[in-house]
Amino acid sequence: MTATDRPRGPWPVRPPVACIGETMAALVPDPAAPLEDADRLGVRVAGAESNVAMYLADHGVPARWVSALGDDPFGRRIRAEVAASGVDVSGVRTDPLRPTGLLVKDPGTDGTRVHYYRRGSAASALTPELLDDEAVRTAGLIHLSGITPALSAGCRELVAALLDTPVDERPCPVSFDVNHRPALWAQGTAAGVLLALARQADITFVGLDEAQALWGGELADAAAVRELLPEPRILVVKDGGRAATAFEGDRAHTVPAPRVEVVEPVGAGDAFAAGFLAGLLRGENTVRALRRGHLTAGAALRVTGDHGPLPDPARLAELLDAGPAAWAAGTGGS
Repeated sequence: MTATDRPRGPWPVRPPVACIGETMAALVPDPAAPLEDADRLGVRVAGAESNVAMYLADHGVPARWVSALGDDPFGRRIRAEVAASGVDVSGVRTDPLRPTGLLVKDPGTDGTRVHYYRRGSAASALTPELLDDEAVRTAGLIHLSGITPALSAGCRELVAALLDTPVDERPCPVSFDVNHRPALWAQGTAAGVLLALARQADITFVGLDEAQALWGGELADAAAVRELLPEPRILVVKDGGRAATAFEGDRAHTVPAPRVEVVEPVGAGDAFAAGFLAGLLRGENTVRALRRGHLTAGAALRVTGDHGPLPDPARLAELLDAGPAAWAAGTGGS
């Protein structure tokens, strides 16, 4: 079945967006330094799906984060911070028996390593039963990532329950960011699982380098990834800091990335997905949605945390409206 004859399901996308997945407390050296030399650790919030929800809220799109947290100080802090960003957290459960997940960042000259302490966490105990929650049942779009199925058998069943449903029988479209985290998968298990899930989503996000690492270095460009993944109604292939291409059926739209002074790349992929989805939900065309994705990713790239401030509304509108030459020259993203 090709992208053009595949059943479409409910469309177009509409808010609110339910973002399902784990968010952890992050301990980060402050100031930035290798972990073994750090004297102080700051506490931050880190989660792919809550990142997407927060950036959607920044763009004025109603968003919900659906998950589970431990009945502990980290869990209460995460819930409060995500809610303070304008995200609906009514679908977040408190697990009295399991802790909130934790990660520790270790900055170095060759990048930042991340140490995870999330096994047995509250969110890892999620199951398909979560889909009965009102926050999910009444959503206009559901967003997931490839992190969730790596957390536990129950989490994998949760994601499969959403994506195994035939497209034309889903209550709403499903967005899926491949978001491959090798440390979370047993060796050799990620590629097949993530390929199947990516093919089943209505909207799929994947990085070109990520696709090459998972499914073969012969995937030379975005078009080759589309040949591998013809099923999603929309496929977005991100080529690092160079460009992003969105495929709708047989049509392709490529928008170069504006210049950004990178402080830390963590969270940029989540920000891009949120910006692109926000563009769709605001009724923008695909090129403008890609631009909004790039500009949102830039907000994450400029800070050490996962969530940075967007340009003010007037500046954001100016950047989105920049002519093709100005955008290509980088004037639109300075």
